[in-house]
Amino acid sequence: MSTKEFPIGIRGPVFRAACIVAAAIALAACNSKNAYVPPPPPKVIVAQPLQQPVTLYLELTGNTAPFNTVDLVARVQGFLESINYADGASVTKGTQLFGIERDIYQQQLDQAKATLASDLAAEDYNRSEYQRQAALGRNDFASQATVQEWKSKLDQSSASVLNAQAAIELANINLGYTNVLAPFDGVVTNHLVDLGALVGYSGPTKLATIIQAVPLYVYFTMSEPQILAIQRNLAEHGTSLRTSGLSDVPVEIGLDGEDGYPHRGRLDYASPQVDFATGTLTARALFENKDRALLPGLFVRVRTPIAHQDKALLVKAESLGTSQEGSYLLVVNADNVVERRVVKTGVRQGQFRIIESGLDPGDWVVTEGTQRAFPGAKVDPQRTSLTPPAAAEPANSGKAGAADPAAK
Repeated sequence: MSTKEFPIGIRGPVFRAACIVAAAIALAACNSKNAYVPPPPPKVIVAQPLQQPVTLYLELTGNTAPFNTVDLVARVQGFLESINYADGASVTKGTQLFGIERDIYQQQLDQAKATLASDLAAEDYNRSEYQRQAALGRNDFASQATVQEWKSKLDQSSASVLNAQAAIELANINLGYTNVLAPFDGVVTNHLVDLGALVGYSGPTKLATIIQAVPLYVYFTMSEPQILAIQRNLAEHGTSLRTSGLSDVPVEIGLDGEDGYPHRGRLDYASPQVDFATGTLTARALFENKDRALLPGLFVRVRTPIAHQDKALLVKAESLGTSQEGSYLLVVNADNVVERRVVKTGVRQGQFRIIESGLDPGDWVVTEGTQRAFPGAKVDPQRTSLTPPAAAEPANSGKAGAADPAAK
C-alpha cells in the first residue's frame, strides 16, 4: 500500500475532521469581516471670535426741516404792483420780492414831515415868547400867570414836535412795508397772489414762503426706554445724559434708497424734558447741506454713537442658537468634544453679533456644520479665522457698553 493512501477505515474520520477545521476557519474569517467599525468624527468648521473695538450706535428715524422758514405777508393795504422774483428762485437777504402801491404811504410821510415843520415853528415861537415873558416877569412887568401860560404853550408845542416825529417814523415804516424783502438767504416758493390784487385789506395777506435749507435741521425722537437704557449705562461709567453743549456729538443720516449713512452732521439741540403725552424726548441735528442734497420734509434714517467698546467679542450671527436657557454657541474644547455655552448677546454689527459674556477670546466656535455637532460628541474641527466686518457696518443699540460721547 502506498504511503499517500489511507485505509478506508481511517480516511473517513480524517476527512471529516479536515472539513470541520476548514468550516471553522471560514466562519472565523466571515466573523472578522462583519465586525463593527465606528465612523470617523464629523468635520466641522471652527473659528475663534473676533476681538476688536466697536462703536455702538443708536438708530432712529427722523425728518428733515428747514433752518428757517417764513411766510412773506403784505402788512399794509394796497394793490400788488410787482413780483420781483421767479417762482422757486434762490435769493439773498434784502432782495425785494414784492411791491405794493406806495403813493398813499409816501403822501402820509410827506404830510407828517409838513406837520413836523409846522410844530417846530410853533415851538420856536413859543420858546421865544416864553423867554421874553419870563424876563418881564422877573422885573414885575408881566404877571406870573402870563409867564406860566407861555410855559404851558411851549410844553404843548414841544409835545407836538415829538408827536410829529413819531408820525414820520410810523409813515416811514408803513412806506417800507410796501417793499416786501427777503429776510434771509433762501428759496422762495411760488407766489400766491397775482399782480393787481388788493392785499392787506383785512389783515396780513400771505404772498409766498421763503425757506432756508442751507444749513438744514433733522428732528428725531428717543423713546423713554431708550433714554433710560442710555442713562443706566452712563451711570455705570460715572457720567450722565446731557441736553446742552452737544455740538461735539456726531449724527449721521441716510435717505431712503441710500446705502449706509453718507450725510454727516452734529447734534444741535435736545429737549430738557420728556414729553409726558408721548413719552419721547425730541432732539435736533444740524447739517451743512452745502451741496443741497437734502430737502426739507424728507424721512431719514438717523444714527448717533452712544458708546464704544475697546475689546468686543464678535461671532457670526448664524452661529448662535436659542433654547429655553437663552442664546448659546457650540464650542469645541481641547479634546475635540463639543460643548454648549450659554452666552449673553449684545447688538448686531452687520452679519456679526457682539457677545457680552459666556465666551472667551480663545474659544473655538463652530461656525459651519452645527447640524453635525452635538454637545458631548467628538468632532474633527477644521480651524479657520473670521473675516472682520467692514468699517461701515457699525453696531447699533439703545444700550451702551462704554462711556457715551454725549455725556460729560
